Amino acid sequence: MFSGIVEKTGIVKNIRQEGENFHFDLTCSFVNELKIDQSLSHNGVCLTVVGLSDNIYTVTAVKETLIKSNLGRLNIGDEVNLERSMRPDSLLDGHIVQGHVDQTAVCTDVEEADGSWYYTFEYEPQSEENITVEKGSVSVNGVSLTVINSKEKSFQTAIIPYTHEVTNFHAIKKGTIVNLEFDIIGKYIAKITKIHLQNFKQN
Repeated sequence: MFSGIVEKTGIVKNIRQEGENFHFDLTCSFVNELKIDQSLSHNGVCLTVVGLSDNIYTVTAVKETLIKSNLGRLNIGDEVNLERSMRPDSLLDGHIVQGHVDQTAVCTDVEEADGSWYYTFEYEPQSEENITVEKGSVSVNGVSLTVINSKEKSFQTAIIPYTHEVTNFHAIKKGTIVNLEFDIIGKYIAKITKIHLQNFKQN
């Protein structure tokens, strides 16, 4: 479980393919605090630390993860947003983020607004539950953000200078593919509503 408050960015040092799996070697400022089997969010994807050596840690992404996320597009030298799992005694500063990316979206516009930035993302919903609502929450590359200008297949977010600097949002431009995790509460409500409507029609 995560909050969508990115701690730091990590740098991809090496990528190895084994069958349909990708092994990623990364480094970050807190690599010496990591442990084997620890969960870590990478651009919003929860991955398990499987190796540690010489300020490098290793995680593995399976085929399903690569299909649903942008991890398969990573190159050596890329920045990745990182967040360690929430502690039960910590404040929930963002929103509930599971680390289970729903799908990807493409950035279609970046507009600078006198010190802040407006990013527009478009996506083709892969599920009826993959929706946004005005002023609701969404995770973009693991960053907890507030939705503005919510539409059926697109939305905008406003990025403050701190987020722009600390996360990999400064590298996102028109055409960049990002990971989306829609609000889990919204997904449950959409699912329950769908079931009730189906039952109502049947009766």
